[in-house]
Amino acid sequence: MSPEASVALEKLRAIALALPEANEKLSHGMPAFFITKGKMFAYFWHAHHGDDVTSAIVKTSGPEEQEMLIEMEPDLYYRPPYFGPSGWVGIHLDAPDLDWDRVGDRVAISWELVAPRRLLEAGGR
Repeated sequence: MSPEASVALEKLRAIALALPEANEKLSHGMPAFFITKGKMFAYFWHAHHGDDVTSAIVKTSGPEEQEMLIEMEPDLYYRPPYFGPSGWVGIHLDAPDLDWDRVGDRVAISWELVAPRRLLEAGGR
């Protein structure tokens, strides 16, 4: 993994693991972030199947939101293989002048979409 990709993974990891009950494991060879005893909310994608992409893959509310994000900022967001048909969106982590606060917001939104009610009612993030 390139030094740039390693830095991106560490930043994404810090954002994801700061969320309540967040954990990390490998899923299909990628670092994946999930809520304890729950669902995945983010993945780190780097050169998967030989592509040249470093990104975070996060859940959206559905295909409409995914499409809107990609249409508004096609240099930042994209429809990732495998995950895209389910409404997930990719965020290029190798984009120049990447705003990590925005990445953090999208990761938190994805977490909220899969978080159990007890975590949301407890104040979530």
